[in-house]
Amino acid sequence: MALLSLLSHSRTRSSVLREPLRQGGLRALLAPWAPPPVHPHDRAAGHACTPPSTETSPPGHHRPPPLDRTRLGSRTISYGVGSTNHTLASHRRSYWTLCPQHPSRGPPAGIATKEAQHSVNDPFEVQRRTFGSAAEPIQRNPDFSSDDVSYFKSILGDTGVVQDKDRVAVANVDWMGKYKGASQLLLLPKSTNEVSKVLAYCNSRRLAVVPQGGNTGLVGGSVPVHDEVIVNLGGMDKIISFDNVNGILTCEAGCVLENLSTFVENEGFIMPLDLGAKGSCQIGGNISTNAGGLRFIRYGSIHGNVLGLEVVLANGTVLDMLTTLRKDNTGYDLKHLFVGSEGSLGIVTKVSILTPAKLPSTNVAFLSCNDYMSCQKLLLAARRSLGEILSAFEFMDRQCIDLAMTHLEGVHNPLPVSPYKFYVLIETTGSDESYDKAKLEAFLLSSMEDGLVADGVIAQDISQASNFWRIREGISEASVKVGAVYKYDLSIPVEKLYDIVEEMRSRVGDTAEVLGYGHLGDGNLHLNILSSKYSDNILAQIEPFVYEWTAGHRGSISAEHGLGLMKAEKIHYSKSPEAVQLMASIKKLMDPNSILNPYKVLPQSALSLEQGYEHIFAKMEQDPSWL
Repeated sequence: MALLSLLSHSRTRSSVLREPLRQGGLRALLAPWAPPPVHPHDRAAGHACTPPSTETSPPGHHRPPPLDRTRLGSRTISYGVGSTNHTLASHRRSYWTLCPQHPSRGPPAGIATKEAQHSVNDPFEVQRRTFGSAAEPIQRNPDFSSDDVSYFKSILGDTGVVQDKDRVAVANVDWMGKYKGASQLLLLPKSTNEVSKVLAYCNSRRLAVVPQGGNTGLVGGSVPVHDEVIVNLGGMDKIISFDNVNGILTCEAGCVLENLSTFVENEGFIMPLDLGAKGSCQIGGNISTNAGGLRFIRYGSIHGNVLGLEVVLANGTVLDMLTTLRKDNTGYDLKHLFVGSEGSLGIVTKVSILTPAKLPSTNVAFLSCNDYMSCQKLLLAARRSLGEILSAFEFMDRQCIDLAMTHLEGVHNPLPVSPYKFYVLIETTGSDESYDKAKLEAFLLSSMEDGLVADGVIAQDISQASNFWRIREGISEASVKVGAVYKYDLSIPVEKLYDIVEEMRSRVGDTAEVLGYGHLGDGNLHLNILSSKYSDNILAQIEPFVYEWTAGHRGSISAEHGLGLMKAEKIHYSKSPEAVQLMASIKKLMDPNSILNPYKVLPQSALSLEQGYEHIFAKMEQDPSWL
């Protein structure tokens, strides 16, 4: 109740004050050069600030500007700028970061460092960066006091507080090696109570926290940007209960998706989501990122399958919404705030999720098409002919197949006779083996007669079916083996989905290879641009074009991977300024000290504006005539 009334009060104050603020001549609050208040956890740690640059964008610039590329440590990051009042502006600031030196191991190939300055007495390498951002330039101090560490050990025990450099280094880097933080502290709680105590303490000390699961994300959302405390939930991996009548699973957030899948399959059910990273990703992370996956076309999104959550808020409050009810129409359904919020509003600790019944009949077909139009028509025909048994419809272009054949071990091309431009994987699941297979065969025969399918094969056993799926699921893994990969996860109307792949090939030419694949049934394209090393020239050809093109076709710049660090400053390409500012208000309400996964999901400009309003409210309370 208090939470809802606070939200209402905050929104009312903002709306009432907007016009007086304008009339009072406080437009400077929105000016891109105005330095926003320092993050509370930065100020608490005594971080020094350097003066901002006053460079601004050309007058009349009303769209997101070309994005500057910067690197922190050994990760590559793209920053953009968003502001309110429908006007987007850009400016550049100097930014100092601290990241551990590794004398025996330089940055990954293709990721250069700039203006590195070394101190003989400091074990950290100070790197100066310049980028377009509305964030306040800060110098971070990566040291935690002995009091902090002692307190964490009193809660978690010695084994729950990791300071070993090698172990912490693994948690500092995402699986692609693209994003790297400088945290020196990894915490391993084993219960909700421990998570609650950790967050309550961090909030009181204003220590920033990064929640981490399997660390399989692709947008830098699960690793530190600076020296944030890493809270990994891998130790919370218990299955609490399973209702084998209704198929409702209740478990802790650290359970690995593949383990859950094995468990429920033994009970006669399946998980409603299936991902290529299922062997490492955790259910808490899946929910926090609103992961989509391969079964979306049949079972829908996590929003539709999660029944309840237990979440620990920034101040340590445990929010118990762990219901197993299919219907509950009492007030706001708060759990949906945390689905897809990427740990920026709270840490998910327990989950109850609906699992569909496991059907006895599964068939998988691997088909080829001569053009993208045929893929579209095939999707429509599959929906009409296969109907209720259609459970997956995945597409890949020829470049994806070539990549998989080259870099994945133990796979073979099901259609090796001649290369085709496009390939489609169709899966059906039903309750009658002979009927389902006959239905699939009739559909394929009809599609070949209509010229939609050039060639195709149906898996005759589980080994062949696994090979088909290994090709599709292994594309992401294979792409990393080439060297540098620029990954974009886009939601685009199906009829236009492949156009951006062809346009991107024209833009990059021979400097990089462009792949297009994804969940055609969901309108979700995975656009990958591969090269031997990261290059500013290649990135300049990709961004901001990829975001502008997607926005121009009313698409989304993140279909299922989330925003993380990579796209936080680009949210304006998919959401209106009003929507972004409301999100910032919710963030400010639920995490007033901004300790949860900072620098992710929302642009710093929106959060700084919210802090600016708080400053004004405080002024008005002190002096009502201040305006």
